[in-house]
Amino acid sequence: MKVFLDTNVLVHLFDAGSPRKQARAQDLLKSRAAAGEVLLSTQILQEFYVAATRKLATPLDEATAYATVKELTALPIVEIDAGMVLAAIQRSQLRKLSFWDALVIQSAIEGGASILYTEDLQDGAVIDGLKIVNPFR
Repeated sequence: MKVFLDTNVLVHLFDAGSPRKQARAQDLLKSRAAAGEVLLSTQILQEFYVAATRKLATPLDEATAYATVKELTALPIVEIDAGMVLAAIQRSQLRKLSFWDALVIQSAIEGGASILYTEDLQDGAVIDGLKIVNPFR
């Protein structure tokens, strides 16, 4: 089973201000990656770098954030292409989602994930066979 991790899950890996979420994110990544189940996308890598260096209470320095992104590229990565952007636009319009959330969903589906771990969408929802799970509930 493939699972897709949203940016917020990765950011919580380094969020010492939320130790419960940090521990959960670390456990989730460790167990799922060890099983070969984790998918990310180029969008997630980009968003992680920006969020980790700017939005954490104690941001990561650029070198640490870069090194983390480099480590994450060892995982399977869904590369965003023009067709995915167009499909995400349609999904966004149809489902009344933000474009960025629609692109995350599109990437997860095209990567073959059955679960999307995120705290940005409705926990328990199923979108075109993709189950949304908030790992911090």
